[in-house]
Amino acid sequence: MKLPRRFFQPLAIGAPEPLRALPVRLERMIHFVPPHVEKMRAKVPDLVRQVDVVLGNLEDAIPVEAKLDARRGFIEMAKATEFGETGLWIRMNALNSPWGLDDLVEIVGAVGDKLDVVMVPKVEGAWDIHYVDQLLAQLEAKAGARKPILVHAILETAEGVKNVEEIAQASPRMHGMSLGPADLAASRGMKTTRVGGGHPDYRVLSDPGEGARGSAQQDLWHYTVARMVDACMASGIKAFYGPFGDFSDTEACEAQFRNAFLMGCAGAWTLHPSQIAIARRVFSPDPDEVAFARRILAAMPDGTGAVMIDGKMQDDATWKQAKVLADLADLVEAKEKAAAAS
Repeated sequence: MKLPRRFFQPLAIGAPEPLRALPVRLERMIHFVPPHVEKMRAKVPDLVRQVDVVLGNLEDAIPVEAKLDARRGFIEMAKATEFGETGLWIRMNALNSPWGLDDLVEIVGAVGDKLDVVMVPKVEGAWDIHYVDQLLAQLEAKAGARKPILVHAILETAEGVKNVEEIAQASPRMHGMSLGPADLAASRGMKTTRVGGGHPDYRVLSDPGEGARGSAQQDLWHYTVARMVDACMASGIKAFYGPFGDFSDTEACEAQFRNAFLMGCAGAWTLHPSQIAIARRVFSPDPDEVAFARRILAAMPDGTGAVMIDGKMQDDATWKQAKVLADLADLVEAKEKAAAAS
């Protein structure tokens, strides 16, 4: 455990000062790019104008024989592209893999000042974050980096979920967390081969009575997302839904993303171009909700007291809810204006 007095001290001589608050950025969709595929790299300049985050994927879905090409391709992509307000992330290989160390050493050394976030897979405890934290500080110092690279943990194991609060508080580098449903399902021994989303057999029945009993499908991931959101919000970092694997079922994808948005997630992974528009729509607040939120803020400028609007009482608690929506709407408006002007 880091002592409070030392929590924000750099972990290497010459490393940049850790951030005391996350940068204010829109991250509705984290779009995955396989950087070993040249034709996918060629699409990145156009992609930058469509998404909030471009992520170079080095881990799962990259064949073993393509791991080094993916790393080299990411460095080439990062050097060749101006990202502006669009975030540049990597998902590194796992810490227990033969490639994880060199992913960080080579990428930070080559393009450290362009890299915003390192997504670390299969994080099981604060110790994993401490390792990456120390290593990044050394590499930043060696490369002369001007800003710290943030760390994003993927919850993919039962142990990681058990330790979610400690992970969230492990370092000032912590940016957020994402749900990794496929590996988590395997770790828990869950009986599903789906990547995210619900399952038709996970249901509740109404009480017995006359006629057929009603039945409703439940959300396999509700508990985990709620735990992740609580841990992240309590620690001042962001929560994200992970992948939705059925690209053909856009309705279910939208429903899953919307559940995550309502519960407090800032965004989701997009693995297919068809999911970009879904994430943009879902993780942007509804205009009618925003208009009502702005009425609450206007009626209670200092956030105290209570007022009646359309027959409903509004107080300091609803003022805070309105502020969340209005601030998000401001970010979305600024992003869309910048995209339209580019």
